Amino acid sequence: MITSKTSFIALIGNPVSHSLSPIMQNAALQYLGLDLIYIAIPCKDEDLELVLNSLKKINCKGLNITIPFKEKVFELCSEISPIANKLKAINTIKLNSKQEWSATNTDVEGFIYPLKSISFRKKQSLVLGSGGAARSVIQGLIDLNFSIISVVSRNEESLNKLIKNFENQIQIKGLLDNDNRTKNFIEEADLIVNTTPVGMKTSKNEVNILPYGDTFWRSLNSKTIVYDLIYNPAPTHLLKYSDKKGCITIDGSQMLVAQGMKSLSFWTNGLEVPFHIMNEALRKYL
Repeated sequence: MITSKTSFIALIGNPVSHSLSPIMQNAALQYLGLDLIYIAIPCKDEDLELVLNSLKKINCKGLNITIPFKEKVFELCSEISPIANKLKAINTIKLNSKQEWSATNTDVEGFIYPLKSISFRKKQSLVLGSGGAARSVIQGLIDLNFSIISVVSRNEESLNKLIKNFENQIQIKGLLDNDNRTKNFIEEADLIVNTTPVGMKTSKNEVNILPYGDTFWRSLNSKTIVYDLIYNPAPTHLLKYSDKKGCITIDGSQMLVAQGMKSLSFWTNGLEVPFHIMNEALRKYL
Protein backbone atom coordinates (compact mmCIF):
# COMPACT_ATOMS: atom_id res chain seq x y z
CA MET A 1 0.00 0.00 0.00
CA ILE A 2 1.27 3.45 -0.92
CA THR A 3 1.55 5.76 2.10
CA SER A 4 3.07 9.14 2.91
CA LYS A 5 6.34 7.28 3.64
CA THR A 6 6.55 5.52 0.28
CA SER A 7 9.63 6.33 -1.80
CA PHE A 8 9.97 5.85 -5.55
CA ILE A 9 12.27 4.74 -8.36
CA ALA A 10 11.69 6.10 -11.86
CA LEU A 11 12.49 5.61 -15.52
CA ILE A 12 13.62 8.81 -17.26
CA GLY A 13 13.48 9.06 -21.04
CA ASN A 14 11.50 10.22 -24.04
CA PRO A 15 9.29 8.47 -24.87
CA VAL A 16 8.61 6.17 -21.90
CA SER A 17 4.90 5.36 -22.27
CA HIS A 18 5.71 2.06 -24.01
CA SER A 19 8.06 0.85 -21.25
CA LEU A 20 7.38 -2.46 -19.50
CA SER A 21 9.82 -1.72 -16.67
CA PRO A 22 7.11 -0.50 -14.24
CA ILE A 23 5.27 -3.81 -14.62
CA MET A 24 8.20 -6.05 -13.71
CA GLN A 25 9.81 -3.70 -11.18
CA ASN A 26 6.62 -3.15 -9.19
CA ALA A 27 6.03 -6.90 -9.10
CA ALA A 28 9.50 -7.38 -7.58
CA LEU A 29 9.09 -4.50 -5.11
CA GLN A 30 5.79 -5.94 -3.90
CA TYR A 31 7.27 -9.44 -3.58
CA LEU A 32 10.23 -8.10 -1.59
CA GLY A 33 7.94 -6.09 0.69
CA LEU A 34 9.76 -2.81 0.04
CA ASP A 35 8.01 0.51 0.59
CA LEU A 36 8.89 1.62 -2.93
CA ILE A 37 7.06 2.13 -6.21
CA TYR A 38 8.44 2.35 -9.77
CA ILE A 39 7.10 4.94 -12.21
CA ALA A 40 7.95 6.29 -15.68
CA ILE A 41 8.68 10.00 -16.12
CA PRO A 42 8.81 11.51 -19.62
CA CYS A 43 11.45 14.21 -19.90
CA LYS A 44 12.29 16.71 -22.63
CA ASP A 45 15.93 17.11 -23.69
CA GLU A 46 16.19 20.64 -22.34
CA ASP A 47 14.74 19.61 -18.95
CA LEU A 48 17.10 16.71 -18.11
CA GLU A 49 19.39 18.60 -15.72
CA LEU A 50 16.46 20.33 -14.00
CA VAL A 51 14.61 17.03 -13.53
CA LEU A 52 17.63 15.14 -12.15
CA ASN A 53 18.54 17.97 -9.78
CA SER A 54 14.94 18.18 -8.58
CA LEU A 55 14.76 14.44 -7.92
CA LYS A 56 17.74 14.75 -5.56
CA LYS A 57 15.56 16.86 -3.26
CA ILE A 58 12.65 14.45 -2.87
CA ASN A 59 12.16 10.79 -1.91
CA CYS A 60 13.66 9.30 -5.10
CA LYS A 61 15.86 6.24 -4.45
CA GLY A 62 17.14 5.68 -7.97
CA LEU A 63 16.58 6.02 -11.70
CA ASN A 64 16.75 4.04 -14.90
CA ILE A 65 17.97 6.11 -17.83
CA THR A 66 16.81 5.30 -21.35
CA ILE A 67 16.82 6.85 -24.83
CA PRO A 68 17.83 9.61 -25.56
CA PHE A 69 19.74 10.26 -22.31
CA LYS A 70 22.11 7.30 -21.86
CA GLU A 71 25.08 9.41 -22.97
CA LYS A 72 23.83 12.89 -22.01
CA VAL A 73 23.51 11.93 -18.32
CA PHE A 74 27.30 11.46 -17.95
CA GLU A 75 27.91 15.12 -17.17
CA LEU A 76 25.31 15.03 -14.38
CA CYS A 77 26.87 12.13 -12.45
CA SER A 78 29.75 12.41 -9.98
CA GLU A 79 30.57 8.67 -9.90
CA ILE A 80 30.61 6.47 -13.00
CA SER A 81 31.37 2.74 -12.98
CA PRO A 82 34.10 1.27 -15.21
CA ILE A 83 31.54 -0.64 -17.31
CA ALA A 84 29.47 2.50 -17.96
CA ASN A 85 32.62 4.37 -18.98
CA LYS A 86 33.63 1.53 -21.28
CA LEU A 87 30.23 1.35 -22.97
CA LYS A 88 29.86 5.14 -23.10
CA ALA A 89 26.31 4.63 -21.81
CA ILE A 90 24.52 4.83 -18.44
CA ASN A 91 21.22 3.11 -17.71
CA THR A 92 21.07 3.11 -13.88
CA ILE A 93 21.83 5.78 -11.26
CA LYS A 94 21.32 6.27 -7.52
CA LEU A 95 22.21 8.91 -4.92
CA ASN A 96 25.43 8.38 -2.98
CA SER A 97 26.22 9.52 0.58
CA LYS A 98 26.92 13.04 -0.71
CA GLN A 99 23.52 13.20 -2.45
CA GLU A 100 25.17 13.09 -5.87
CA TRP A 101 24.32 10.68 -8.68
CA SER A 102 26.33 7.46 -8.89
CA ALA A 103 26.01 5.68 -12.25
CA THR A 104 26.42 2.24 -13.77
CA ASN A 105 25.22 0.14 -16.70
CA THR A 106 23.45 -3.20 -16.23
CA ASP A 107 22.89 -4.04 -19.91
CA VAL A 108 25.93 -6.32 -20.23
CA GLU A 109 24.91 -8.40 -17.20
CA GLY A 110 21.38 -8.49 -18.58
CA PHE A 111 22.55 -9.74 -21.96
CA ILE A 112 24.79 -12.42 -20.46
CA TYR A 113 22.16 -13.77 -18.04
CA PRO A 114 20.51 -16.41 -20.30
CA LEU A 115 23.92 -17.48 -21.68
CA LYS A 116 26.06 -17.73 -18.56
CA SER A 117 25.63 -21.50 -18.07
CA ILE A 118 27.03 -22.24 -21.57
CA SER A 119 30.75 -22.46 -22.43
CA PHE A 120 31.67 -20.36 -25.46
CA ARG A 121 35.44 -20.69 -25.37
CA LYS A 122 36.80 -21.00 -28.93
CA LYS A 123 33.32 -20.26 -30.32
CA GLN A 124 32.22 -17.80 -33.00
CA SER A 125 29.56 -15.10 -32.70
CA LEU A 126 27.82 -12.81 -35.16
CA VAL A 127 26.20 -9.51 -34.14
CA LEU A 128 23.61 -7.82 -36.36
CA GLY A 129 23.62 -4.04 -36.10
CA SER A 130 26.18 -1.48 -34.95
CA GLY A 131 24.19 0.86 -32.70
CA GLY A 132 24.27 1.40 -28.95
CA ALA A 133 22.82 -2.02 -28.10
CA ALA A 134 25.61 -3.70 -30.07
CA ARG A 135 28.22 -2.19 -27.72
CA SER A 136 26.69 -3.92 -24.70
CA VAL A 137 26.36 -7.18 -26.63
CA ILE A 138 29.99 -7.15 -27.80
CA GLN A 139 31.26 -6.48 -24.28
CA GLY A 140 29.14 -9.41 -23.12
CA LEU A 141 30.57 -11.64 -25.83
CA ILE A 142 34.09 -10.69 -24.75
CA ASP A 143 33.20 -11.52 -21.15
CA LEU A 144 31.85 -14.89 -22.33
CA ASN A 145 35.26 -15.65 -23.94
CA PHE A 146 34.17 -15.86 -27.58
CA SER A 147 37.25 -16.20 -29.75
CA ILE A 148 35.73 -14.65 -32.88
CA ILE A 149 33.24 -11.76 -32.93
CA SER A 150 31.88 -10.48 -36.24
CA VAL A 151 29.44 -7.64 -36.88
CA VAL A 152 27.12 -7.08 -39.85
CA SER A 153 25.69 -3.61 -40.40
CA ARG A 154 24.14 -1.38 -43.06
CA ASN A 155 25.99 1.66 -41.73
CA GLU A 156 29.70 1.64 -42.56
CA GLU A 157 30.48 4.68 -40.41
CA SER A 158 28.93 3.30 -37.21
CA LEU A 159 30.41 -0.13 -37.96
CA ASN A 160 33.95 1.25 -38.15
CA LYS A 161 33.40 3.31 -34.99
CA LEU A 162 32.16 0.22 -33.14
CA ILE A 163 35.17 -1.85 -34.20
CA LYS A 164 37.52 0.93 -33.08
CA ASN A 165 35.82 1.09 -29.65
CA PHE A 166 36.92 -2.46 -28.90
CA GLU A 167 40.28 -2.58 -30.69
CA ASN A 168 42.19 -2.80 -27.37
CA GLN A 169 40.18 -5.86 -26.27
CA ILE A 170 39.53 -7.95 -29.36
CA GLN A 171 39.79 -7.77 -33.14
CA ILE A 172 36.29 -7.59 -34.58
CA LYS A 173 35.48 -8.53 -38.17
CA GLY A 174 33.11 -6.04 -39.78
CA LEU A 175 30.88 -6.71 -42.79
CA LEU A 176 28.24 -4.74 -44.62
CA ASP A 177 24.93 -6.56 -45.05
CA ASN A 178 25.34 -6.87 -48.83
CA ASP A 179 28.73 -8.60 -48.52
CA ASN A 180 28.56 -12.09 -50.05
CA ARG A 181 30.75 -13.45 -47.25
CA THR A 182 27.94 -13.06 -44.71
CA LYS A 183 26.47 -16.45 -45.66
CA ASN A 184 29.68 -18.13 -44.47
CA PHE A 185 29.65 -16.20 -41.20
CA ILE A 186 26.03 -17.19 -40.56
CA GLU A 187 26.72 -20.83 -41.32
CA GLU A 188 29.74 -20.95 -38.97
CA ALA A 189 28.33 -18.88 -36.08
CA ASP A 190 27.67 -20.60 -32.76
CA LEU A 191 25.64 -17.58 -31.61
CA ILE A 192 23.85 -14.89 -33.64
CA VAL A 193 22.53 -11.80 -31.84
CA ASN A 194 20.08 -9.38 -33.44
CA THR A 195 20.45 -5.84 -32.06
CA THR A 196 18.55 -4.18 -34.93
CA PRO A 197 14.91 -3.04 -34.51
CA VAL A 198 13.79 -5.18 -37.47
CA GLY A 199 10.89 -7.40 -36.41
CA MET A 200 9.72 -5.15 -33.59
CA LYS A 201 5.98 -4.76 -33.21
CA THR A 202 4.80 -1.45 -34.66
CA SER A 203 1.47 0.31 -35.03
CA LYS A 204 1.29 -1.18 -38.53
CA ASN A 205 2.06 -4.68 -37.16
CA GLU A 206 4.73 -5.18 -39.80
CA VAL A 207 6.46 -7.99 -37.90
CA ASN A 208 6.87 -10.79 -40.46
CA ILE A 209 10.25 -9.63 -41.71
CA LEU A 210 13.81 -10.79 -41.07
CA PRO A 211 16.83 -8.53 -40.45
CA TYR A 212 18.55 -7.90 -43.81
CA GLY A 213 15.93 -9.97 -45.67
CA ASP A 214 15.11 -13.65 -46.19
CA THR A 215 18.07 -14.42 -48.48
CA PHE A 216 20.51 -13.32 -45.79
CA TRP A 217 19.42 -16.27 -43.57
CA ARG A 218 19.53 -19.17 -46.02
CA SER A 219 22.76 -20.62 -44.61
CA LEU A 220 21.53 -20.71 -40.99
CA ASN A 221 21.96 -24.16 -39.49
CA SER A 222 20.52 -25.98 -36.49
CA LYS A 223 23.65 -25.78 -34.29
CA THR A 224 23.38 -22.00 -33.96
CA ILE A 225 21.84 -20.22 -30.96
CA VAL A 226 19.78 -17.25 -32.16
CA TYR A 227 19.26 -14.42 -29.65
CA ASP A 228 16.90 -11.56 -30.58
CA LEU A 229 16.99 -8.52 -28.28
CA ILE A 230 13.43 -7.68 -29.35
CA TYR A 231 10.80 -8.86 -26.84
CA ASN A 232 7.58 -7.63 -28.44
CA PRO A 233 6.24 -9.60 -30.23
CA ALA A 234 7.40 -12.77 -28.51
CA PRO A 235 8.57 -14.71 -30.36
CA THR A 236 9.70 -12.52 -33.23
CA HIS A 237 9.55 -13.70 -36.83
CA LEU A 238 13.32 -14.27 -36.65
CA LEU A 239 12.96 -16.60 -33.68
CA LYS A 240 10.06 -18.48 -35.30
CA TYR A 241 12.16 -18.93 -38.44
CA SER A 242 15.18 -20.07 -36.40
CA ASP A 243 13.09 -22.46 -34.33
CA LYS A 244 11.86 -24.17 -37.50
CA LYS A 245 15.51 -24.61 -38.49
CA GLY A 246 16.10 -26.45 -35.20
CA CYS A 247 18.04 -23.64 -33.49
CA ILE A 248 17.97 -22.83 -29.79
CA THR A 249 16.29 -19.42 -29.52
CA ILE A 250 16.34 -16.68 -26.86
CA ASP A 251 14.06 -13.64 -26.86
CA GLY A 252 14.86 -10.18 -25.50
CA SER A 253 12.57 -10.42 -22.48
CA GLN A 254 15.24 -12.33 -20.56
CA MET A 255 17.74 -9.51 -21.06
CA LEU A 256 15.08 -6.93 -20.16
CA VAL A 257 14.26 -8.71 -16.90
CA ALA A 258 17.88 -9.47 -16.02
CA GLN A 259 19.12 -5.90 -16.53
CA GLY A 260 16.14 -4.68 -14.48
CA MET A 261 16.97 -7.20 -11.76
CA LYS A 262 20.58 -5.93 -11.65
CA SER A 263 19.35 -2.31 -11.49
CA LEU A 264 17.08 -3.08 -8.55
CA SER A 265 19.94 -4.83 -6.77
CA PHE A 266 22.09 -1.70 -7.35
CA TRP A 267 19.41 0.58 -5.87
CA THR A 268 18.94 -1.68 -2.81
CA ASN A 269 22.68 -2.13 -2.10
CA GLY A 270 22.97 -5.73 -3.25
CA LEU A 271 19.59 -7.16 -2.29
CA GLU A 272 18.88 -10.48 -4.01
CA VAL A 273 16.14 -9.84 -6.55
CA PRO A 274 13.85 -12.64 -7.88
CA PHE A 275 14.18 -13.11 -11.65
CA HIS A 276 11.14 -15.41 -11.80
CA ILE A 277 8.79 -12.87 -10.21
CA MET A 278 9.76 -10.14 -12.66
CA ASN A 279 9.70 -12.55 -15.60
CA GLU A 280 6.24 -13.90 -14.74
CA ALA A 281 4.83 -10.36 -14.46
CA LEU A 282 6.24 -9.51 -17.88
CA ARG A 283 4.99 -12.74 -19.50
CA LYS A 284 1.46 -12.10 -18.22
CA TYR A 285 1.48 -8.65 -19.78
CA LEU A 286 2.97 -9.73 -23.10
